[in-house]
Amino acid sequence: MIWSRLLPSRTNTAAAASYRAIVSQARQPAFYAAYGVPDSVDGRFEMIALHMFAVLHRLKPEPAAAGFSQDLFDIMFADMDRSLREMGVGDLGVGRRIKAMAQGLYGRMAAYEAGLAAGDDELAAALRRNVYGTVDDAAVAAALLPSLCGYVRALVRHMAGETAEQLMAGHVTFPAVPVPGNPVEIPGPGTNGPV
Repeated sequence: MIWSRLLPSRTNTAAAASYRAIVSQARQPAFYAAYGVPDSVDGRFEMIALHMFAVLHRLKPEPAAAGFSQDLFDIMFADMDRSLREMGVGDLGVGRRIKAMAQGLYGRMAAYEAGLAAGDDELAAALRRNVYGTVDDAAVAAALLPSLCGYVRALVRHMAGETAEQLMAGHVTFPAVPVPGNPVEIPGPGTNGPV
């Protein structure tokens, strides 16, 4: 039992590579500069959660991916724990915040899942509550929502084209991030070109 924690498995190594790809895509400057996502701890969490959702949504129908998905989830929250500690959150507060973040991720995943099934109005409402929840200017957020909805749908379509085996091997790619109102796209690392 202790050896499994000390010696990373292939699954953990692949899940760590997948998580790094998720974080890299979530940090694309276009989200913060062009999409108006707050460049804050909350905004960055929202973008990581959104991309984590896309990967887990793709893996959900794959029974063989359950362990990998759990490893990916565990790695994400180990990173969040480490980040909170680096920001100076005390030991007593970290556990409470991690629990709230995990519950928040589950809620976001359910909302995005429902939004994809229902249509752009419901997806936009979920993105408004979560991604733009701390944005004071509702008009700005409303103007950017259609572009972000389009990106999320393109992201999910892109993930549908990825094999579960590829994702579980740590080979996660993401579509380029289109700049709203501009046909020029900002490619991210590991992108497969334009959406």
